[in-house]
Amino acid sequence: MPTALQAISPIDGRYRSKVEPLANYFSEFALIRYRVLVEVEYFIALSESGIKQLQPLPEPTQEQLRDLYRKFTDEQAQAIKDIEKVTNHDVKAVEYFLKEQFDLLGLSAHKEFIHFGLTSQDINNTAIPLSIKDAIENVYLPELEEVRDEIYRLSNNWKDIPLLARTHGQPASPTRLGKEFYVFVVRIEEQMNMLEHVQHAAKFGGATGNYNAHHVAFPQVNWQKFGQDFVENRLGLKHSFPTTQIEHYDHMASLFDNLKRINTIFIDLDRDIWTYISMDYFKQKIKAGEIGSSAMPHKVNPIDFENSEGNLGIANALFEHLSAKLPISRLQRDLTDSTVLRNVGVPIAHTIIAFKATLKGLGKLLLNEAKIAQDLENNWAVVAEAIQTILRREAYPNPYEALKELTRTNEKITGKSIADFIETLEISEDIKAEMRVITPSTFTGI
Repeated sequence: MPTALQAISPIDGRYRSKVEPLANYFSEFALIRYRVLVEVEYFIALSESGIKQLQPLPEPTQEQLRDLYRKFTDEQAQAIKDIEKVTNHDVKAVEYFLKEQFDLLGLSAHKEFIHFGLTSQDINNTAIPLSIKDAIENVYLPELEEVRDEIYRLSNNWKDIPLLARTHGQPASPTRLGKEFYVFVVRIEEQMNMLEHVQHAAKFGGATGNYNAHHVAFPQVNWQKFGQDFVENRLGLKHSFPTTQIEHYDHMASLFDNLKRINTIFIDLDRDIWTYISMDYFKQKIKAGEIGSSAMPHKVNPIDFENSEGNLGIANALFEHLSAKLPISRLQRDLTDSTVLRNVGVPIAHTIIAFKATLKGLGKLLLNEAKIAQDLENNWAVVAEAIQTILRREAYPNPYEALKELTRTNEKITGKSIADFIETLEISEDIKAEMRVITPSTFTGI
């Protein structure tokens, strides 16, 4: 039996423990179970459609059928894989498995209504969106909310810490550390709001999307209404209609683009924190026994933020491909979507790994207030904006130019040189007093 040490992908090897819950949605076992779910629910819906050849099932029988996916086992999944070795068709293997189960349940007379009128994509294009929807709700969002909450907690803890801002890498008007973290909270939440409105759509309409086989067999049934009711009310997805043989994946592409934008925000956060650590604004908690560098004993590297950034980059590359490729299919159907859909769990897994790494890194941060205060004290030139703006308010002649001449000398600007400059200004004592209290630590805005 292969072990994690022999896994080709790190998400099934090195990082498996971090993404284990995703196996319930994106493993081969999970895909088969979701296919069984759709087939069973479709059969139950057919039994209630009014066609005389198939009467509504008693409640106990419905529950027995639902147990086929609710209590689905590894052995049953393997049985389906064994059938697939003969059929060379994964969805047909599920159909044959269910026919065997119908025999065991005394439903042999009805087993030809399993997969009735459907193409394999009616199953795949409902099972996969359903698995994605469940994974987003049950795994992805809780992880995202946890790291969002931690960023918010830190932003609140540090809301009063003045911080030298840097624009273009150069000292700029001071800000507050908590506010800079809160920027990321708001950005994440805005994307989460957009995520709530992304629909998980599913195709269900036969070989070319027109319910051809359904209609020719039972023309009296409103199959479009049946399909919409089945997809939306039984599965909780949006019914796409009309379609070709396959879902057009526009909504799924929108989801992946949304997830990619969230990841891009986290890359921005990771790089900012990495830079603050390199500037010594943060120290990192040291765990006993950990080694930062195999050669340099003193180092404590920002590995969590680097790990996060790397995994987010991989995730975004895959999200980009998925959202660009999936909505394109030659004429009524080609098979390229089937190939890439098997990988939808991969970028979500890399994203979860990244969220956990960012969260771990945030938990290690130790604020170095002395270094932050020192940088503010060493950059008195940043209060020039405050002084020249007050002078503008007072209609003082050429205030910007006066401050530009002061601050662009090769001499270091200090609190004393700013104070001396204020004394040379031909303004009232009240305005000078207003200026004297301005420091790099107080000029932080709102």
